[in-house]
Amino acid sequence: MISCNSDTKLIHFLQNEINLSTDDISVVLKHPESKNAPFPMLLWQYGLVNIEELARIFDWLEKQVL
Repeated sequence: MISCNSDTKLIHFLQNEINLSTDDISVVLKHPESKNAPFPMLLWQYGLVNIEELARIFDWLEKQVL
């Protein structure tokens, strides 16, 4: 699952850059496996993002660590 301040930034990115709705994000967060799997992979597994969007998410996350 995602956590605190970085979560807010990630959700903002997903909504503004990937165009996911709050409902889309909530669907994944409500599932029990969201605690054990990488959140972006779950978005892809549920068909909420395509492979290119998944790559953009991982690129964005990588830049946040730097």
